[in-house]
Amino acid sequence: MSEEAVQTAPAADEAPAVTEDVSYQAVEKEGTVTAIWEMQGQKHLRTIDPRSIEGKQILALFETAG
Repeated sequence: MSEEAVQTAPAADEAPAVTEDVSYQAVEKEGTVTAIWEMQGQKHLRTIDPRSIEGKQILALFETAG
């Protein structure tokens, strides 16, 4: 039984590492990005201000890819 406990403990520790990829969705109003949503699958993690440093970096990545 102690072997089972040892085997299940690492699996529980690894569970958060096995997650869906994080993606970003631009929210636009009248052609202007008003927010950036950070998503993990269908779950909304946070909203990023597109005027912030982080928001500008994210938008720059998408502008160069397009």
